[in-house]
Amino acid sequence: MKNKLPPIHLLKMTLFSKDKPLLLECGKTLGPIEIAYETYGTLNEKKSNTILICHALSGDSHAAGLYKDDPENVGWWNWLIGPNKAIDTNKYFVICSNVLGGCKGSTGPSSINPKTNKPYGLDFPILTISDMVNAQKELISSLEIKKLKMIIGGSMGGMQAMEWAIQFPEMVESCIPIASTHQLSPQAIAFDAVGRHAILKDEKNGLPIARMIGHITYVSTDSMNKKFGRRLQKKTDYGYDFDTDFQIESYLKYQGDKFATRFDAHTYLYITKALSYFDLSKKHGSLLKAFESVSAKFLVIAIDSDWLYPSAQSKAIVKTLIKLNKEVTYCELNSKFGHDAFLLENQDLKDIVSNYLEQNKIGKNS
Repeated sequence: MKNKLPPIHLLKMTLFSKDKPLLLECGKTLGPIEIAYETYGTLNEKKSNTILICHALSGDSHAAGLYKDDPENVGWWNWLIGPNKAIDTNKYFVICSNVLGGCKGSTGPSSINPKTNKPYGLDFPILTISDMVNAQKELISSLEIKKLKMIIGGSMGGMQAMEWAIQFPEMVESCIPIASTHQLSPQAIAFDAVGRHAILKDEKNGLPIARMIGHITYVSTDSMNKKFGRRLQKKTDYGYDFDTDFQIESYLKYQGDKFATRFDAHTYLYITKALSYFDLSKKHGSLLKAFESVSAKFLVIAIDSDWLYPSAQSKAIVKTLIKLNKEVTYCELNSKFGHDAFLLENQDLKDIVSNYLEQNKIGKNS
């Protein structure tokens, strides 16, 4: 029991307004905006012990603990966050918010458009990772927190963490992007584009297909071979038809159908588009210029079996920070699970994060 958080409550805050909206990178404005978030641990008197958790594409604000009325819904990083865990809520005040454009409480395409009293749908403005971070920054400022001890996130969460360190260098002490990149490769853009086309052609059936496509990129060849191989699904020979023959087919269909029950198709469109637009080199002129003003210490973590955001992309970030004489540490996790390894309980990741916090003397009263 000592490692468990008390029951968690989803919190919401209204930010910006019709008269003072958020200016988006696309040139449009949005306001008011509602952001859903959760907190764990206690904010100290100096408001100096905050860690911000940034979630990945399909994640949400429920990073740790469980809801009293839904005890089966355990936070997606519950094994990493909590009392006496790697991110120790006895020491830190931890915040995780659902991104702008999300579908788990924050304003997004499924929200009601005040101009029409109907869901925005495809009338919602195009977003970027920077827009998401600007909304988060307004949330943090509204909580009267002026400095973040650490920002950490995997995949899209790592992009947000880097964007934070670049946009608001005076607010970020430490930055930990995991299994992330400074720009999507053409291959990654292509997978997301095919998923979006599936949704735009058929919203109802397209989201499960998009998720199936995406899920393939999250796992490694080794894990797929070991878990499924070419084993057949409840049959001894091929069916010689277009029904499911292989276990991997059944698994992907299950993952796609399950995802479609909890996620909004339009949100998938908008978030994957934001991922495709994320390019620190393009935005700042070069990767060197992107990171030249950061003051945060960096811990960059890659996964050796990740072929979606391969370790070479993390190393490019590290090399850039070294050239700029920034303080940076690089770790590469050995895992057979591919990109999704950062979401699966991993003792090495626990040790890396907890040791980094300890070595950098990031504590409750500092």
